[in-house]
Amino acid sequence: MGARRALHFVFKVGDRPRSARFYRQLLGMSVLRHEEFEEGCKASCNGPYDGKWSKTMVGYGPEDNHFVAELTYNYGIGEYRLGNDFLGITLVSSQAVSNAKKMGWPLKEVTAGVFETEAPGGYKFYLEDKEQLKQDPVLKVTLGVSDLHKSVSYWSDLLGMKIYEKDEEKQRVLLGYADNQCKLELKTVGGAVDHGTAFGRIAFSCAKEELPNIEALMKKENQKILTPLVSLDTPGKATVQVIILADPDGHEICFVGDEAFRDLSKVDPNGDKLLDDAMEADKSDSWFAAQKKKKASA
Repeated sequence: MGARRALHFVFKVGDRPRSARFYRQLLGMSVLRHEEFEEGCKASCNGPYDGKWSKTMVGYGPEDNHFVAELTYNYGIGEYRLGNDFLGITLVSSQAVSNAKKMGWPLKEVTAGVFETEAPGGYKFYLEDKEQLKQDPVLKVTLGVSDLHKSVSYWSDLLGMKIYEKDEEKQRVLLGYADNQCKLELKTVGGAVDHGTAFGRIAFSCAKEELPNIEALMKKENQKILTPLVSLDTPGKATVQVIILADPDGHEICFVGDEAFRDLSKVDPNGDKLLDDAMEADKSDSWFAAQKKKKASA
C-alpha cells in the first residue's frame, strides 16, 4: 500500500454567508477554491440532490499538507437535520478562541484550555487555546460508531490505518495514515449511529493505481460501495477518479487518485472573490422572504 493522505471533511451548509463568516473570521481559515455546479455530483458530493450547488474549500493551507473543510451548499435548502454521526473537529488555535470571544460567538470551556463552539448548522469544533501550529493545526475528526471493535477492524485491517491510541474506558480509538496528518477518532455513541440529513463525508487520497484494488477488496469482503470507481469532471480543472465507500456504520468515505487531485486542489487566488460574488448573486433568501416562505429543510 502506497502513501495515503487525509484530505478533507464535507459539511452541508444551509446558511452560506454565516458559514463563510464562521470559517473565515472565527476559525481564521482561507478560501482555497470555490466552484459552482449547475447539476448534482455523480458521486453525490453534495448529497442526494440533483439541482444547482456550490463547493467551497476552506482551510489553513493547501490540501497538499493540510486537512481542510469542504462546504457544500444546495441552493434552496436552508437547513439539515443533525445526527450523532459527526462528533467534532479538534484544532489548535488561540487566535480562533480570541476571535470567537470578540465576535460574541457562543463558546464553552469543556476541559482546561479546550473550548467547544458550533459552526452554523450545529457542527461542533473543539478549539485548543494554544499558539497555532506551524504545520497543520487541525488535529482530528471525531466520528460516532456503534461497535468500536468492528469499526477499528474496518479502518485498520481493510483501509490500512495505523492505531495511535486506544482508550477502552472512554471507548475511543485514534487512527491515522501518518504522524504529521489529521487523525480519525472513533468514539462509541452507545447505540445506533444516526446520520440525519446533514451527514458528511471524509476524504483521503491514494495512488490512482490503488483505486481498483480498494474496490476489489471491498467486493471481496462484502463491504458497502456507495459509488463504484468513477471519473468526476470540474469545468476547466483536472478530472479525478474516485470511489465512495461506507464503513460499518454508514460513514461515507471517499478515496481519490492523488496525482489528479493535487492538480485539481491547487489554491485559487480568486477563491474569496468567487465565493463573495456567488453569495451576492444568490437572491434566494430575499426571494423566500418576499414570498413569506422558508427555504426547504432536508
